[in-house]
Amino acid sequence: MNFDLTEEQQMIQKMIREFSADKVAPGAVERDRMKAFPVEVFKELSEMGLMGLPFSEAYSGGGGDTISFAIVTEELSRACASTGITYSAHISLGGAPLHLFGTEEQKEKYLTPICTGESFGAFGLTEPNAGSDAGGTQTTAKEDGDDFVINGSKVYITNASHAKHLAITAITGNEGGKKEISAIIVPTDAEGFTVIDNYEKMGLNASNTTELVLDNVRVPKENLLGKRGNGFKQFLVTLDGGRIGIGAMAVGIAQAAYERALQYSKERKQFGKTLSQFQVTQFKLADMAMKIELARNMVYKAAWLKDEGRPFTKEAAMCKLYASEIAMEVANEAVQIHGGYGYMREYEVERMMRDAKLLEIGEGTSEIQRMVISKLIGC
Repeated sequence: MNFDLTEEQQMIQKMIREFSADKVAPGAVERDRMKAFPVEVFKELSEMGLMGLPFSEAYSGGGGDTISFAIVTEELSRACASTGITYSAHISLGGAPLHLFGTEEQKEKYLTPICTGESFGAFGLTEPNAGSDAGGTQTTAKEDGDDFVINGSKVYITNASHAKHLAITAITGNEGGKKEISAIIVPTDAEGFTVIDNYEKMGLNASNTTELVLDNVRVPKENLLGKRGNGFKQFLVTLDGGRIGIGAMAVGIAQAAYERALQYSKERKQFGKTLSQFQVTQFKLADMAMKIELARNMVYKAAWLKDEGRPFTKEAAMCKLYASEIAMEVANEAVQIHGGYGYMREYEVERMMRDAKLLEIGEGTSEIQRMVISKLIGC
């Protein structure tokens, strides 16, 4: 077993760590406060060739691997989780379904602008009555000549305000009471397509989270993504990859919170000693460091399995579940170590705690991850 990163992975890690420290972290507090989408950050990421990192060079991608994607997501999230989730969703939810299931023509037309950064990647799955039960989809796509006419709504969709097109799931038929769910590529400027950006969120305030309303949206049948009726299977595969991104995000947030807690504990004095000299603080920090290391190894293992073409559904669910829960735990401890200062925005750990909570919910709640894992271990 070799746990060393390749030379290329080390180069990407060094580049994105420096970029995140210099260009992403300085504006994180203000972007969170103003709910300002990091447009300039992503312009630079596009120029760096990272917007299509794990996709084929044939579509202007970077030809990289999933571990490199996880590294970039972790480092961006370490500086600003809103930036991290934007990038993760762009790749794993926006680009991945097109890469996995699209025809050559669809990839050239829709994946290429995602890889170049001309369009952000997004994926329309969740609905008002179909969250954890994604099979409860109610959006419909009815045939009308050579077109599908789509009606329905989607909620909590990342990046849609900045996407030129996205894949959505919809019911394309019903046989014997069983829904036929398919994935369809829809341009966001199509007539009857409305993107609403007015959510008031707990955290990740600088990311774009929207509601989609589709009112008689007409798209050609050639926009069907993958095989008709395979939409449910396709989004399960998509979510497997997305969970690696969420796990990487969680590691980044946890790492940032831990680093701030460690630094603060060395500076803050109480009862004549620094906090880091008290065993209770030492043990807290030791546990934080250990759990982050475990989470990172789990994320990298799931990413490695994916790159090897081996089954990784269980490992993706495990890394997402564990990393998201320790991110909340580490951020909570970081606030506690900071005491009253931890409750104040200028010390940033409170933002990390708010941001981390979504990771226990998005792309399958912790409860859903435990359902996935229990099924795969034979329960």
